[in-house]
Amino acid sequence: MPDQKPLEVAIIGGGITGVTLALGLQRRAIPFTIYERTPSFREIGAGIGFTPNAERAMRELDPRIHQCFREIATRNKDDYLRLVDGLSSDMKERLICEIGVSRDVADLTFLLGIVEHLPKESVKFGKSIEAIEDVDGQQVQMTFEDGSTAQADVVIGCDGIHSKMRQLMFDTTHPACRPAYAHKFAFRGLISAEKTQLLEQIYKNERLMHMVRYTQALCFQSSGIPASNTYLEGTEHLLGAVLTCQQGTDAHVVTFPVAAGKLVNVVAFVTDPHPWPLTDGKLVMPATKEDAVSAYTNFGPAVRHIISLLPDVLDKWAIFDMYDNPLPTFVRGRLGLAGDAAHPSSPNHGAGAGCGIEDALALAEVLAAVQKKTSVVPIAAVIPEALEAYNEVRYERGQWLVESSRIVGTMYERQHEQTNDDEDEWRREFSLRCHTIWDFDVQAMVGWELEAFERKLSKGSVST
Repeated sequence: MPDQKPLEVAIIGGGITGVTLALGLQRRAIPFTIYERTPSFREIGAGIGFTPNAERAMRELDPRIHQCFREIATRNKDDYLRLVDGLSSDMKERLICEIGVSRDVADLTFLLGIVEHLPKESVKFGKSIEAIEDVDGQQVQMTFEDGSTAQADVVIGCDGIHSKMRQLMFDTTHPACRPAYAHKFAFRGLISAEKTQLLEQIYKNERLMHMVRYTQALCFQSSGIPASNTYLEGTEHLLGAVLTCQQGTDAHVVTFPVAAGKLVNVVAFVTDPHPWPLTDGKLVMPATKEDAVSAYTNFGPAVRHIISLLPDVLDKWAIFDMYDNPLPTFVRGRLGLAGDAAHPSSPNHGAGAGCGIEDALALAEVLAAVQKKTSVVPIAAVIPEALEAYNEVRYERGQWLVESSRIVGTMYERQHEQTNDDEDEWRREFSLRCHTIWDFDVQAMVGWELEAFERKLSKGSVST
């Protein structure tokens, strides 16, 4: 018989993907529970960027998400990503102009802002999932580390790069269960914006910044075709006010503003041919400023000055992703994965969190379609088709992001053979990859997904 009770969704993990999914479900009147293994909400990292596609997904999920984002976002001063030759003292730049290309926010500030809209009873802390099993073909039973159990109609793993849900779905022996070292790490630290303004004055005094010429600063439209050559004069390099990538050989440095522009987040990447030394799953180890200084001795004065402003004690973050061993699918039966649990990527596009919000939108919409059918068909009969429709519109894009992020990392560090010797081709390739992310039509995605859901139902034995 058809179900009279509403659909019940379990969300494993209370990061940005899990919480935005929960808010999307709440807006669509779908009951849910978040099971978070830590004692409270938390995010790792000082800042994270959201590109225009992510903002559109926020608005479609729940306008409150986007409103919270707008209230706390640290605006990228000139609305574009600035690419700089970090090895040169003349500061020659490659520039992409894109309105709203990035706003950077403190992770925890954003997360704590949006969770205010969640009912307190919808979140269970200290719940580390240990096992999942089918219950008479009707529901999924979850067993947690503390011995407690719970049941739901569908379980979505949003539990990050070290996803336990991924392991439970694909067995711990599957090569995709654990991400692999991308052979890059990053020194991360915060510096005050006042120090970067002092650095600006140093540039002026050394005449590195006088009459800066933006050579071949090409403005790209959504097609990726350069609109014009632009030459600008001035000294607008208030480092940290604009999202900037200083490129080099086998290393690059990204700087962007956080904390309403009071702080600058510095992420200094280095290619590492060696294995990651930690074998216990930890991705962060302590480092010193001296370690960072030695990694950038061949860079120009701008980068060396930036590194000199870092704190004496730093963190060194390993870059892990699933480029080498991608999952065969994001779903199995009534189980699904989203965000970094499904497609952990390197941070070179700055789009991982945004892609997770796209996942959340797709899940919220297809589960809303399931909810509408519960009066005429059993829930258990249609959830697998719904998740397959989700997988159909999200799998390729998620895997593409993992691959493209790796490739862009090589482009930043002069390791990309196809574009190393052709600056125009480099710009075209980079622009195409960026716009593949930025210009994504989330409304069209939802339309394709719902069509796929109906198509799968019509091909199966379920009568609606």
